[in-house]
Amino acid sequence: MATVGVIVHPERELAAELARDAAAWLADRGHEVRLPVKDAGIIGQSELGVPEALFARGLDVVVSLGGDGTMLRTVDLVAADGVPVIGVNVGQLGYLTEVEPHGLRMALKRFLAGAYEVEERMMLQIDVDSDGVDVGTRHLALNEAVLEKTPVGHTVRLGVSVNGEFFTPYAADGLIVATPTGSTAYAFSARGPIVAPSHRCLLLTPVSPHMLFDRSLVLDAGSHVRIDVIGTRPATLSVDGRNLTTLHERDSITCTAAPGAARLVMFGHRDFLKILKTKFGLSDR
Repeated sequence: MATVGVIVHPERELAAELARDAAAWLADRGHEVRLPVKDAGIIGQSELGVPEALFARGLDVVVSLGGDGTMLRTVDLVAADGVPVIGVNVGQLGYLTEVEPHGLRMALKRFLAGAYEVEERMMLQIDVDSDGVDVGTRHLALNEAVLEKTPVGHTVRLGVSVNGEFFTPYAADGLIVATPTGSTAYAFSARGPIVAPSHRCLLLTPVSPHMLFDRSLVLDAGSHVRIDVIGTRPATLSVDGRNLTTLHERDSITCTAAPGAARLVMFGHRDFLKILKTKFGLSDR
C-alpha cells in the first residue's frame, strides 16, 4: 500500500474538492493519505493533518492541486526527501503541472500501477551568510533566488563573484539567480533567456540594471555564484517567490546547483516548446 501526500491551493474550491475525492478514493483502496495541518483544515479533514516538518517522511508520492505556485510549495516541502510530485493544474496553464483535474484518478491509478516516468529538474541551493540570520542558513529553490531592493528602497549595489573570482558590481533593482526551470518565471520578465528545463546551468539576470552591462549570464551548473551586498542600502532575499529576510552591507548569498533534484511525475512526453507556443499564443505560420 502507498502513502500519498496532498497539497492544496488555499483559495480554489476545485482543489479542495479534488483533494477530498482523492483522499476517499485512496482510503477505500487501503492507501494512507496525509496533508499538512493547514491543508487538512482547508478540506475539512483535520484527522489527515501532520506538521510540515513530518509531512515528507515515508511518502511514496505527493499530489499538488493548484498552479505553479502550489507546485513550488510542494517541491519545497518534499524535494529534500526525493519524493516524486504529481502536478494537477487547477487554474490557468502552468509550466510545471502535468495532469488536468478530470484526469486525477487515472493519474493515481497509473502511478500505483507503475506506469509513469520521473523527470528530474535541477534545483538551486542558496547559502546565506548574514549577521541577521544564522550563518549556514540554507534554502532550496526550483525556480530562483532573488536579491532586490526593498519595497520602499532605491537601487541596490551587489557584487558578484563566480568560483571565487570577483566579476563585477551591479547597480540594479535586483539580481536573479535562476535554474533552467526558473528561466520562464521572474527571469523571463527581466528579459532573461528561455532555457529548456532538462538543461543544467545557472542563469544570472539583472533586474532593471543602472549600468551599461545589462545582459544575462548562462553559467556552468558547477559554478558557485556569490552575491555580496556592497552598499549601505539593504536588499530583500526571496526564494521561489517567498520573501525570507533582509540582507545588509557585507551580508551575502552563495548559489550552487543543489545535490538533489525535484522529481516530477510524467505520464508521457511533455513538449516544452508546445507549452511555450500555447502560453504565448505563438502562430504555427
